[in-house]
Amino acid sequence: MKVNFKGPAISLHNVDPADIDDVLMKIQHLFGIRFEQEDLEHVKTFGNLCDAVVKKVKDRNAESACTTQHAFYTLRNAVYATTNVEKEMVKPQTRLAQLFPRDTRLEVIAEVEKEMGFKINLLKPKGSVVATFVAILVISLAGAFFYPAVGGLGAALAIVGLILAGKFGKEMPVKTLGDLAEKISREHYRSCRKNASTINRAEVAEKIKDLFIHDLAFEPSALTRDLRF
Repeated sequence: MKVNFKGPAISLHNVDPADIDDVLMKIQHLFGIRFEQEDLEHVKTFGNLCDAVVKKVKDRNAESACTTQHAFYTLRNAVYATTNVEKEMVKPQTRLAQLFPRDTRLEVIAEVEKEMGFKINLLKPKGSVVATFVAILVISLAGAFFYPAVGGLGAALAIVGLILAGKFGKEMPVKTLGDLAEKISREHYRSCRKNASTINRAEVAEKIKDLFIHDLAFEPSALTRDLRF
């Protein structure tokens, strides 16, 4: 769904509208809602956007504990159920490398995700591995103009390599259990609630702000209710 924000922008004038549309799609997924064009016709400020989300969310007056806490409790229980770690080890400051040793990391995290009921998207391939396959892909595509067969084979191998690297990557950009809980609450807001039909309306703006900060590289101080689109 294409949404165009009209009017001058303080901090959005250099942001690609397509990137804003991507954030809007993530907001819809995050809160389990769907915007119609009329829902956003009067959205002129960041505050208006937060209000529009609140209006679309069921039980918008419900107030409950922080979603990050729910995410941590859900994650902690999944770790308890799928690993043999001591309970005193499972704290927000616990480093993930302690809970998920590298040699069994893929299997253990798969079990944790199964227990939680959704993907936590924790593991990534090494940056050097990705860079190598991307370089091979670029070189192969360029070489295909002169040696189509060799270039095509190289490109195919590079693509397969990137797919396998993504599937079997073991790097964890997030380092602690608390950081992972924050990531989960940001990406799976509704799944982290004790009751997925309830929303803490005081938390909505913070979750939207998180998306603007992480996806559009906004400074937190710029994201006031009066920020104009």
